[in-house]
Amino acid sequence: MAAKVFIGAGAGFAGDRSDAAGPVVEALAGCDGPRFLMYETLAERTLALCQLERRQNPERGYSPALDRLLPPILARCLAVGIKIVGNFGAANPPAAARRIAAMARDLGLRPPRTAVIEGDDLAGRLSDDELAACETGGRILAQGRPVISANLYLGAQPIAEAFNRGADIVVTGRVADSALALGPLLHVFGWRADDWDRLAAGTLVGHLLECGAQVTGGYFADPGFKDVPDLAEVGYPIAEIDADGATVITKPAGTGGLVNRLTVIEQLLYEIHDPSAYLAPDVVLDLTDVEVAEIGKDRVRITGARGKPAPETLKATVCVEGGFLGEAEISYAGPNAAARAQLAADIVRKRLATRAPGLALRIDAIGAVSVFGASGAALDLRNAPSSDIRLRFAAQSDDGAQVERLLDEVEALYCAGPAGGAGVRRRITPRLASASCLIERRYVAPRVTMMGDV
Repeated sequence: MAAKVFIGAGAGFAGDRSDAAGPVVEALAGCDGPRFLMYETLAERTLALCQLERRQNPERGYSPALDRLLPPILARCLAVGIKIVGNFGAANPPAAARRIAAMARDLGLRPPRTAVIEGDDLAGRLSDDELAACETGGRILAQGRPVISANLYLGAQPIAEAFNRGADIVVTGRVADSALALGPLLHVFGWRADDWDRLAAGTLVGHLLECGAQVTGGYFADPGFKDVPDLAEVGYPIAEIDADGATVITKPAGTGGLVNRLTVIEQLLYEIHDPSAYLAPDVVLDLTDVEVAEIGKDRVRITGARGKPAPETLKATVCVEGGFLGEAEISYAGPNAAARAQLAADIVRKRLATRAPGLALRIDAIGAVSVFGASGAALDLRNAPSSDIRLRFAAQSDDGAQVERLLDEVEALYCAGPAGGAGVRRRITPRLASASCLIERRYVAPRVTMMGDV
């Protein structure tokens, strides 16, 4: 058994930097022990959009981030034996595996042994009514909107199985983010499925790595309060994990950012509802006895994770059609800009009240009254000091024609509104709504397939 495992974060979301993983790979290349590179790229909405794409083209539906993120590091990882695991398979893991094989050919590399993990897609296993009955809160699916996607959060065991079968790269669809780290640890250390404390420690590793540079100062930075050096070149995290689950979080030498007790604690508490019961597919993580200690420059040791038996149900995210979002913007600048912007807002609101009655409208003055402002009915720019006002109008409806009417009214302000309106931008976007469900484990059927079989 290896004394230590090294896991680096290559991305914390699909839109992450394509050059972020390079320094991580080079740091991992110098480590003595099993090494893994983890990509977390799959938000709930991303998966639903990938499902829609797969309907149009059966060879698509994987994360579009795949084509940006893997080419810069694939050759180096294969050359030095760094294994890769990522949920960039999204709605179509087999297609993602085929794309990786083509990518390797294009780069003149040996074919990687790629495993795909499926079984998260609930299509055909539960009806829309059955999903609605499982929804927590019961507010969205009961409306009877068409279901676009329904995916379980699978655990770490199939990832471990894939690596046990010799995979260089493991491509998953919807798995718990933390499973991307726990899977490699199960593979190397052989932890039992009921070794709750070690499973909890591995789950905590995944939680600390899942958002990439958030734990190395990225989302932590607040100038003058929490200063972070050289954030433009922030280094992404690397975890060093012992066989008992004790972990050190660090980052590549020479990169920006920082790892200290505070950056780790912020990420530790990220999205945690109950610190004594963080539910994951493989274990319930108890953080209440976790200790975080700085042991050197950019080195923080985490111990004390405790585990409880895995929950009886698994979370699933169900996405349904959510109508349309319309957005339009226009600028007013120079003397009396605030008064002219106020008049423009009043004009649009009054016209829509009679021409699109019932349309819920929001009007923001970006930089003056937006994030902390109320909705459009309360917009008041009389005391706005700015001579540069950017108005944003937004409306959501199941009726696309009503939303389109808003966009037309804003564009008409060019000639029919107050003086000086300029820079109109408009767009209409189909919306998705998501619901969370708790699904019995009898519906869980993960499958591991090696690339030669797909």
